[in-house]
Amino acid sequence: MSQTTTNHEERTLSPWNGWLVFPFHTLLLLIAIVMLVDAILNNGAPPNVGGIVVAIIGIFVWLAIWLGYFVVGPGDSRAILFFGKYKGTVRRVGFHWVKPFSSKRKVSLRVRTFETGSSVGSDVTNPSTGQLVSKGARTRGHPIKVNDRDGNPIEIAAVVVWQVVDTAQALFNVDDYACFVEVQAESALRNLASQFHYDAPDDHETPSLRGSTDLIGAKLRDELHQRLAQAGVEVMEARISSLAYAPEIAAVMLRRQQATAVVAARTKIVEGAVGMVEMALVQLEARNIAKFSDADRVRMVSNLLVVLCGETNAQPVVQTGHS
Repeated sequence: MSQTTTNHEERTLSPWNGWLVFPFHTLLLLIAIVMLVDAILNNGAPPNVGGIVVAIIGIFVWLAIWLGYFVVGPGDSRAILFFGKYKGTVRRVGFHWVKPFSSKRKVSLRVRTFETGSSVGSDVTNPSTGQLVSKGARTRGHPIKVNDRDGNPIEIAAVVVWQVVDTAQALFNVDDYACFVEVQAESALRNLASQFHYDAPDDHETPSLRGSTDLIGAKLRDELHQRLAQAGVEVMEARISSLAYAPEIAAVMLRRQQATAVVAARTKIVEGAVGMVEMALVQLEARNIAKFSDADRVRMVSNLLVVLCGETNAQPVVQTGHS
């Protein structure tokens, strides 16, 4: 037996203005009260049962009509369902009225942001006073652990900025669209982190998690856009908020980075020293200050490189004569 999934799309619903309905609604209550009082008094005669029943029915109708009122505030919307059937979404701000017994489900249209690994906690109580400190507070996101392209364990977190653009898809295509966004964001981040190096190996043009944050953020946003399209959610921005090696290899990787920095610095020092030695020899000979044999040239080059490339300051030796 095959199953089909209906892809809902948002429809705009134009409800009645609540302020136009309210005067007639109030008038209905006044009429029902007057009829009830008149039926009970009945000019001194026994109460008019028929009039009482009609008045009570009028009061119940008034109560039923009261259920149709609702308010839409800035940045909010209401998806209207009538006995389980989706009728449309009201985005217009104001006081409105729809058919009684309609379900009015609130969907926020505000821009939201969250950090992967965060969660909405339960009520927090102060143990000393027993008073409620916060309700439903969101804890700060903790980086998730994943292996990069080289297999190195890293800890990474991302900040995602998103907004509901289709209320029908957000409510009816997925069970909980806010939870769906968070789970898909973490899954996309894990998938993306495993495709890139933490650091570019030797070629600085190779994209890496640490060196190409803008590119990684754009790729994460595009992947999330594809994953969340069915939930009526648009991802406005995604970027890496935390990136580090896992604690078990952090010390080793730090030594590796330090060694790489030392090698790079030594390479620069040697390149500069060779240039300075070459320039010194050329200028000494060009100005006829000294003439060097091959042995003298080798000895001078060796001495200059020791002076220029040494860790400590060189101690000069002054020759006063031949030994």
